[in-house]
Amino acid sequence: MQIDFHYFATYAAAYLAGYKHEEALDIAYSAFFVDQCTNTFLLKVKGPKIAATTQLQMELMDADTDIIGLQNITRIWSSFHFLPKDLYAKKEKGTKRYMKKYRLICGPNGELVKDTIELAKGSTLQAIGIAMHVLADTWAHMYFAGTPSLAINTVNDHFYEIMPDGTEEKIVFKHNPIAPDDVINKKYSASIYQSNENSIMNLGHGQAGHLPDFSYCVYKYLPAWNDYREVVKDNPSDYWKAFCQMVYALKYIRGDIDTFELDTYAYEDVRDYKEEIDAIFAVRRALDSEGWKEFDEKLSGKEVPEFDIGKYQEEYMNSDDKDNTFLGKFFAHAIKHKSMVTNRIYESGSMLAGYSVTPDRSKLASLMVKNVIKGGNDNDKNA
Repeated sequence: MQIDFHYFATYAAAYLAGYKHEEALDIAYSAFFVDQCTNTFLLKVKGPKIAATTQLQMELMDADTDIIGLQNITRIWSSFHFLPKDLYAKKEKGTKRYMKKYRLICGPNGELVKDTIELAKGSTLQAIGIAMHVLADTWAHMYFAGTPSLAINTVNDHFYEIMPDGTEEKIVFKHNPIAPDDVINKKYSASIYQSNENSIMNLGHGQAGHLPDFSYCVYKYLPAWNDYREVVKDNPSDYWKAFCQMVYALKYIRGDIDTFELDTYAYEDVRDYKEEIDAIFAVRRALDSEGWKEFDEKLSGKEVPEFDIGKYQEEYMNSDDKDNTFLGKFFAHAIKHKSMVTNRIYESGSMLAGYSVTPDRSKLASLMVKNVIKGGNDNDKNA
């Protein structure tokens, strides 16, 4: 998912769940900021490196793919963009080494989704936004894993879009990273096939480009993890479920619902808006921020500004109490969430994300300061 869903749709979900306009804006900002909080950004604002929630293409190109480097990559991408559905999944004839990566395959309604939502309850608006990003991506990024893996993430040229009338049209992937996606002619940019199991080209849905992030697309393909048996991915349906689950989760976090249950959706709360939302999902373009922005402003009667990455930078950089700034609160929960996911992976018997312990609040400030001063990396055993 991209800015249209992570920012504008998240605002709508928060507002429908009962949050005030300004609260919904902060939740939406935090949700999309997950896609912006890179090491490069953290270096610019002198923030803690362990708070990184994503990586730029150039950062990935420069990343080491030794054990430590792969753990750093997996910690970020499995925690925030490809949350594993079942860390104890079983598959016949899968070796132990293969199964560790197989169990990182992303999908909705896994126990880690419940952990993610419950971790955000009672916390900051920034924490809520992070949780919404993670939840939403379990729907868009299902069937891919947040670790470099040829054996799991590879797709082949059997890739077809299923059109609204039921006909099938071939999807073509090109390998120019700066070329825009041609959604009209079904030509999409994607990573180049690499036979190295741990190549960053085999991270997540790189070989399928941005296609999983486009709400309009229904497609079928042959993923390696499924032994090249056909899978159909219905993004319009999945994105609708993601939106309704977000509203439900937000109502739980607000305290309107006593317990958070998996596979539960706020269909009744959103029913009156389904036709409008389905129409936004159906628009055939890479982003439909315009459609969501119009919906948001009609919903709340308030202006929903465009996302501005620099909005909170000066506050953080000039503050003597960084922990209580907007970005400081975001960084704190990013570290906490990453620690939780890493721990769950470690407890399942896998070291693919390294070893981690969740820092308590009394240690968090000193941990962040240490990483600012010493330039600590994402392999800190406390994070």
